Amino acid sequence: MTNLQTIRQRQTLALRALCRELVSANDFYTRKLATAGLDPETLTLDDFSARLPLTTRSEWTHDQIDHPPFGTNLTYPIDQYIRFCRTSGSTGRPMIWLDTRQTWDSMLDCWIRVFTAAGLHRPHRFFFAFSFGPFLGFWTAYEAALKAGHMCIPAGGLSSASRLRLLQDTQAEVLCCTPTYAIRLAHVAETDGFDLSATNVKLIVVAGEPGGSIPATRGHITEHWNGARVFDHHGMTEVGPVTYECPAEPGVLHVMEDAYYPEVIDDELILTTLCRSGSPLLRYRTGDIVSAERRSPCSCGTEELCLLGGILGRKDDMAVIRGVNVFPSAIEEIVRSAGGIDEYRVELYTENDQTQMKVIIETANGPAACHDLQERFERAMFLRVPVELAPTGSLPCYEMKAKRWVRLDEGGQAP
Repeated sequence: MTNLQTIRQRQTLALRALCRELVSANDFYTRKLATAGLDPETLTLDDFSARLPLTTRSEWTHDQIDHPPFGTNLTYPIDQYIRFCRTSGSTGRPMIWLDTRQTWDSMLDCWIRVFTAAGLHRPHRFFFAFSFGPFLGFWTAYEAALKAGHMCIPAGGLSSASRLRLLQDTQAEVLCCTPTYAIRLAHVAETDGFDLSATNVKLIVVAGEPGGSIPATRGHITEHWNGARVFDHHGMTEVGPVTYECPAEPGVLHVMEDAYYPEVIDDELILTTLCRSGSPLLRYRTGDIVSAERRSPCSCGTEELCLLGGILGRKDDMAVIRGVNVFPSAIEEIVRSAGGIDEYRVELYTENDQTQMKVIIETANGPAACHDLQERFERAMFLRVPVELAPTGSLPCYEMKAKRWVRLDEGGQAP
């Protein structure tokens, strides 16, 4: 039996066990499974994919609105749920997600796989450079590192300058943050005269944005952090930690297929959570745009699904500019490869019934940087993209997910 056959067999068994658990217990999915005529005892992956309708964000949003506060996608009595998380609301109304002790532990095990793939086999000092809010990723990463025996240093509630000093004082080897915040910390260090070589950071584990799999962004971070390795991962509050970076090929993410059954439809990643039975998602439209490939095997030895270039963008972020599909990851690659740009913002607006785009940059290199970037856009995308210079310090700085793409209303204002 090949590695892929083993993966498929395990997924089938896990899916059957999950659906048995849901029938009659989980109102949200009992209805969907019954309507599709799927029997958990004889269920196959092919039947599952062919007959069960996709689950959309709109469905579970309305379910929680109609059945407050937690909705009907609960498999167990409410007193079995011990963890509360909430989505960021970056793509709509913030939604609540609950976990039992068992389902929470399964997500910690997924994070431990991320750390293991990054080569963290012995105890290290981890520095968590974010404020601990209700978002799942912060807590699961922190508690997984604890479970794996690492020292965990929380840096919530501190300024960037205070975090840099604490990072130096503790000599932490692993920094966990978003790609944007790794760049932000480097800029604060430069402004404040803080020498990053005084820290002991060897590895930066990033998530929350596509930047960790974008070569120019990775290079930008590594250059500013004295050669520290950047290791990417992606996940969502509603599904959990999903991928780990290929140890042999940076910029490629592998789906953890013992915990997820992935499908790719029209370049969109569809996920079924095999281990999160308390509040599961079956055939969930993530909105993430990917370029997927199955290798037999990958150079790292696995046959788990490859996402080339990581998460390329989101369906709701893609813009069609004069017939060209433009993704945030493509814009970031061009901006970061230009060098010397501290921050940027993309504005989308309608002119003559067509979507147009301009890029606003913050840089010490003056108008010449605008001209250079316009030329880079034209060479890479065959599009003329206006680039404007912003006053120093005028663009937002981000600690968590950066919101650099803004759609302006008809009056030219951000909504």
